[in-house]
Amino acid sequence: MWHVGIDVGGTFTDLFAENSETKEKRSAKVLTTTSDRSLGVIDALNSAFIPPNEINVLVHGTTTATNALVERKYPPVAMITTEGFRDVIEIGRQRRQHLFALRQKRPEPIVPRRLRFTLNCRLSASGKDIREFDHEEARQIAQRIKDLNINSVAICLINSYVDDQHEKIMREVLLQEHPECYVALSAETVRKFREHGRFSTTVVRAALLPVMSQYFSSLSTALDESGFRGSLLALKSNGGMMGVDLAIERPEELVESGPAGGVAYARYLSQTTNFPNIIHTDMGGTTFDASIVDQGEGLITHDYELEWEVPITIPMLDIRSVGAGGGSIAWVDAGGSLRVGPQSSGSEPGPACYGRGGKEATVTDANFILGRLNPTLGDKMRLDSKEALLAIEGVAKKLDLDPLETAEAIISITCENMAQAIKLVLTDRGRDPRDFILASFGGAGPMHACQIARAMNIPRIIVPTHAGVASAFGATAMDIRHDLEGFYYSPLAETNFDHLNELFGKLEDQGRQLLTRDGVNDEDMSLQRHAQMRYIGQFWEVMTPLGGQLINKDSINDIADAFHMEHESEHGVKSPDFPVEFVSIGITAQGSFKKSRSTEFSEISSETIKVGERNAFFSGSWEDVPIFVGEKVSSGTKIEGPAILEYKHSETVLPPQTYAEVDQAGNLIITLA
Repeated sequence: MWHVGIDVGGTFTDLFAENSETKEKRSAKVLTTTSDRSLGVIDALNSAFIPPNEINVLVHGTTTATNALVERKYPPVAMITTEGFRDVIEIGRQRRQHLFALRQKRPEPIVPRRLRFTLNCRLSASGKDIREFDHEEARQIAQRIKDLNINSVAICLINSYVDDQHEKIMREVLLQEHPECYVALSAETVRKFREHGRFSTTVVRAALLPVMSQYFSSLSTALDESGFRGSLLALKSNGGMMGVDLAIERPEELVESGPAGGVAYARYLSQTTNFPNIIHTDMGGTTFDASIVDQGEGLITHDYELEWEVPITIPMLDIRSVGAGGGSIAWVDAGGSLRVGPQSSGSEPGPACYGRGGKEATVTDANFILGRLNPTLGDKMRLDSKEALLAIEGVAKKLDLDPLETAEAIISITCENMAQAIKLVLTDRGRDPRDFILASFGGAGPMHACQIARAMNIPRIIVPTHAGVASAFGATAMDIRHDLEGFYYSPLAETNFDHLNELFGKLEDQGRQLLTRDGVNDEDMSLQRHAQMRYIGQFWEVMTPLGGQLINKDSINDIADAFHMEHESEHGVKSPDFPVEFVSIGITAQGSFKKSRSTEFSEISSETIKVGERNAFFSGSWEDVPIFVGEKVSSGTKIEGPAILEYKHSETVLPPQTYAEVDQAGNLIITLA
């Protein structure tokens, strides 16, 4: 039976599969079907010749949720909140994205003001009734929402993280009047204070409930009709996975579903190589993603922003994305400067060289006319050099440059944009790039990895054999995982340990229930406690691990030491003399998933690995560059740049003054001179 991972991106749909009995591995990369992305999943299975009735587990990562939010392609959403808090999601935190830009425009709120309704009821910060719930007022709001034919509602009442009774009553009234609507409660979505993040995340859930329900329904139907009878799982933004029934209920956890698979692959590499610290980068057709794997684990953030001042405050992998992919479009701004992205040609029509109607110059077109790209794109299609050159010439004329100079400039700007994304994730987490190795994933990533690493002073690069389908590969290396959070606010020295352990116990019971729904046996469950903590007087918190044991007064020093250590790791400083406080608590519930993975690599004769030469343009001149089949380079082989290694779904470019060696698992380790 097959264990299949599939990642649906903006341009390509990737597949990686391994047969649990024969250990055979298969992969595929097909164009994403933007009109119905579930069709691309079936196309990928057909391309890999994997019968759906022979699949035991299919793990699915998708950008559908992200695209729906960014492109505002979701049904109308209403919001019910406490009187006086109607505009919280629009006012935000009153920060400026660009300090000196006088005409900044904030993103349009997910819920327009006319669809934000208020209730007069009010709970205090301690959960006591200030103004009682008015059932008639609630019924009138519910009826109005029904009359407006709105089927998605976010209920976001102030202080509901302490007591959610009013939100639950409002849901009951709403469903009595309007049984067909989807309802999201803020207390069930994010049980933490800071209403802006809680309200925003709940609105995101409400917007995505119908979108992802329809998507997974369509996907499940297509798979069922093709004979699939296995388990269908979805990748989560926290680096784990969950059953599709849970994914439909908790769609906000799918916002970074696709890139999470790449982080899982980087985590796998950290466990199977001598590189525990890895900068994960993934360049596809539309975006470039960057994140950190530190000591074998992906870093988690609670401060993810979908757009400026549109936070999603649930535990998510700290992944930074920029609009820099193979399909990113080159253009000239009003000041005559060359820009690249964030606009992308996507899969329809795609880059000009695809010959599918695209006329604008892209990063792929630039690589192609520079001789760095296989003319058949790994036997997937015949690229059109004439169309690529025409597109690049259109930009070159505006800049008064030679087409080859323009193509190199497009690549340089793209690489600098990607380096900035890496810089953000490193500097925000207090990491030194020289302590890391750069893992380059994606169909287009290894073509640019050396230039990016040089810009960031990262000395080494690792390109694994399956880099072109990295997120799909990573999907097959994941465990079930749920991150749950609850509200607990107290100075550490004043902790009520009985109450704290009771709250942790409730979260752990909930975590076990979710793992059971995903089919995890009790003996395969693992639960770890953590807390969001800070020095008293600080504004932002640091996630502090607390282990899996009961906490008592004898634990105070250990908890404080753990916090100081995490604070120093994140911010470079610690202050042991300052008092510490809890802000919220949480648990990570993991269920180990059976995975069969072999790291063996079949060596072959080094005389057969070179398959030819190609003219490629580097730093102003053409050079005869040797071409190698990446999968057939034997371990221990050393290659000096310039050279090109062609893999089934990606291509690695070694510029001059680079050196590469293949390790025992087939990973290409590149060193910069």
